[in-house]
Amino acid sequence: MENKEVISNVSKEGLAPGTLLYTGTPNSDKVKITAITYNGEESSVVELRTLSQIANYPLEGQVTWINVDGVHQPEIVEAIGNHFGLHQLVMEDILNTRQRPKAEDYGEYIYFVIRMLDFEKGGKEDELTREQVSIILGKNFVISFQEKTGDVFDKIRARIRERKGREVKMGADYLAYLLLDSVVDHYFRILEVMGQKIDEMEAEMIRNPGNDTLQEIFSIKRELIFLRESVSPLRETVSTFTRLQNSLISQDIAVYLRDFTDHVMRVIETVETYRDTTSSMVDLYLSTTSIKMNEVIKVLTVISTIFIPLTFITGFYGMNLDFMPEVHSQWTYPGVIVAMAVMVVLQLIWFRKKRWI
Repeated sequence: MENKEVISNVSKEGLAPGTLLYTGTPNSDKVKITAITYNGEESSVVELRTLSQIANYPLEGQVTWINVDGVHQPEIVEAIGNHFGLHQLVMEDILNTRQRPKAEDYGEYIYFVIRMLDFEKGGKEDELTREQVSIILGKNFVISFQEKTGDVFDKIRARIRERKGREVKMGADYLAYLLLDSVVDHYFRILEVMGQKIDEMEAEMIRNPGNDTLQEIFSIKRELIFLRESVSPLRETVSTFTRLQNSLISQDIAVYLRDFTDHVMRVIETVETYRDTTSSMVDLYLSTTSIKMNEVIKVLTVISTIFIPLTFITGFYGMNLDFMPEVHSQWTYPGVIVAMAVMVVLQLIWFRKKRWI
């Protein structure tokens, strides 16, 4: 299992604060902007073809969700940010795709950053990718910025289109909570796959550990470090989120925030547990290989011990001295063979009695 994250060579060193410069992976795809509006009675999904259409939103009496797939064109982020009154530093953070997960209160809106993790598309489940998602919660609107097309929000979109679920009756704060919670819930799938990988590694180490096994262990440890960098800051993010004294967050979603906090803590604790497990797996690997080596040494020692007296006998009678009366007897050869066989049997019985074999 390998992690995949391409770091851009773009540097903001020496630039003034608030400079809008995209720092993520180079992307030539077209930016896709979708506007979803809904209330308890109706909903609509519109793909915005031009930036001028942004001026029509948010709609009065409805919750508006503007989703932007692609932040590699600063002029689009700037146009949307200016229309919704976003601070220059917020737009800068949206374009800087190496932000830590966080929650910031700007009064008229709240800015969230979270990292969405998934396995590389195309049937591979051994390459973990990371994508920054920026979420703006304002009065009756939510804006989400993603680095590329594809996310974990499809079920939310489906419920809004079909006007099913609690979200169509709730406000924008509930929608922002759902987006954050969907990203965190998807972590559990990542952890499930990694947990299966760890279980397989433990079984392999007990059964037949090798150099490939040790490489797999270190690969999993790198993945967990990669995952920990994404989820550990969420502890502070959740704490900030639950303490915000902003009218944009109603008391109705307080119970959902507690549930969200519980999900985040479970993810963090699971990651820490897996890290401890992989660390102990290295010790288990060393112990297992040491036991196997001891078994090999024990067998070789037993064989060597058996052959020591046999070597002495054959060496003694191989001296070719004339004055050895038994050498000239016709019973010497069979007698020596029988004596050597009896000696081997007695040694094996003794080793068995001592539980050395």
